[in-house]
Amino acid sequence: MLMEKIIINAEGLVFGRLASIAAQKALEGKQVELLNAEKTIMSGTREMTLKKFNRWIGMHGKGNPEKGPQFSRMPDKILRNAIRKMLPKTRRGKTALEQVKVCIGIPAGEKSNFEAENAKPKNLKKIVVLGEICKLLGAKF
Repeated sequence: MLMEKIIINAEGLVFGRLASIAAQKALEGKQVELLNAEKTIMSGTREMTLKKFNRWIGMHGKGNPEKGPQFSRMPDKILRNAIRKMLPKTRRGKTALEQVKVCIGIPAGEKSNFEAENAKPKNLKKIVVLGEICKLLGAKF
């Protein structure tokens, strides 16, 4: 069975809106591929966004902070994690997540075939690029 493949260029699109569109399309049974994950934008100042991510990465439940859980600092993993959290926690959500692929940069021969109009920024005064935040957190890509 051939599934419809949606390829979205994430450059200049808002992080949360893009994640919700990708989750919605994956639940509809379509394969979703997101390109340029590091060029996704987030609303807010650099300081507040960095503070939020540092708090998220520094969170440790029970156990040893050296052993885990470890949170990724890579932009593709952060975007995929946001999509995962927007999907239902059932078998249907798990199969939908298997249909999502997130890439850093644009692989050779890939072109965008879907325009995410709802994910474009609307009157955002303070924005920060996800790649900047990831590099400040220590990601190497």
